[in-house]
Amino acid sequence: MRAEEQLKIIKRGTSEIISEEEMLAKLGEGRSLRIKYGADPSRPDLHLGHTVPLRKLRQFQDLGHEVIFLIGAFTATIGDPSGRAEAREPLSREEVLKNARTYEEQVLKILDRKMTKVVFNSEWLDKMSLSDLVELTSKQTVARVLERAEFKERLKKGDEISILEFFYPLLQAYDSVVLKADVEVGGTDQKFNLLMGRTIQKRYGQQPQVVLTLPILEGTDGIRKMSKSYDNYIGLDEPPQEIFGKTMSISDELMFRYYELLTDFPISEIKEMHPREAKKKLAREIVTLYHDAESARKAAEEFENVFQKRGLPDELKKETLWVKGSKVSLVSLLDVGLDITDSKSGFRRLIRQGAVRVNGERLNDINAELEVGKEYLLQVGKRRFKRIVLKNKG
Repeated sequence: MRAEEQLKIIKRGTSEIISEEEMLAKLGEGRSLRIKYGADPSRPDLHLGHTVPLRKLRQFQDLGHEVIFLIGAFTATIGDPSGRAEAREPLSREEVLKNARTYEEQVLKILDRKMTKVVFNSEWLDKMSLSDLVELTSKQTVARVLERAEFKERLKKGDEISILEFFYPLLQAYDSVVLKADVEVGGTDQKFNLLMGRTIQKRYGQQPQVVLTLPILEGTDGIRKMSKSYDNYIGLDEPPQEIFGKTMSISDELMFRYYELLTDFPISEIKEMHPREAKKKLAREIVTLYHDAESARKAAEEFENVFQKRGLPDELKKETLWVKGSKVSLVSLLDVGLDITDSKSGFRRLIRQGAVRVNGERLNDINAELEVGKEYLLQVGKRRFKRIVLKNKG
């Protein structure tokens, strides 16, 4: 395909390309370009927000280019300062590697395995000598790093910035040097880091990478970016029913944004549909993409049953939880296998918000206790149900 035609496809849905002229020139060379995308495995699972750049990478692959999916096994132990008003909590190497394994599995749901090279930046950053690090730091000035918006804001407030945080953009840029990246893809919040890659490549005598930024996907609340920290995410590995239900919960306005960034459907066609039907179509498409068509069909049927017929999920199995004593607090059941929320603090917050029901009755007491020996139907929000039996283990 001609370079101009490739560029037209690549530009769809992008925020910025720095620069288009350089991209066109690289595409015109008639070779397979090296497209870099880096992700720090700070959490174990990917969500729909991650799929925006992954879908763009797949476009590059369909055009015949190689994708290098870089897992920041080293840089995740520092923490990316992008979009942060304070330093991130560093992760241990064990946490990072555990999370990285799930990343590798999940990205191949979208990317072409044959045209994807998965690398860990710990392969070369672990081997850097002090001399190598000194050389790298000499390639950039403190003044340039302090131009970063997050650092400016923290300095203005008198908050501390560690020297370790200064290293993050330099090390991410050095990854581009090692990989000889032609193009680097990232969210708009990564622009500073991506441009740093261009600078450092030039100072190591390489042709600078083209920077391609993409919009940040809003979470299900429609306000903040999708993030597990904000509990507004749709995870790729979540059950089909959960993905379907969460998608149906978004606003009509946000639905069109999801169509634009997460699917290839023409927006003009979607706008001709009734919003509810359009949302069901979106939910089925997303479940099909990350599970399969049959799972999407079943999830749609179950959603219809639960929310339109006010029934219960068809496959609501009874679970036995073994506890001590004659009574037990509802929140403490998370310690004995109740898998209905991510954390006790989150469960308490949901109870205070009136989002938890026991046997159909809304619960408001975070210290509520349940009698052992009885069966209960738990509901959290509109979509999560659990049928449990409490038994005394003596």
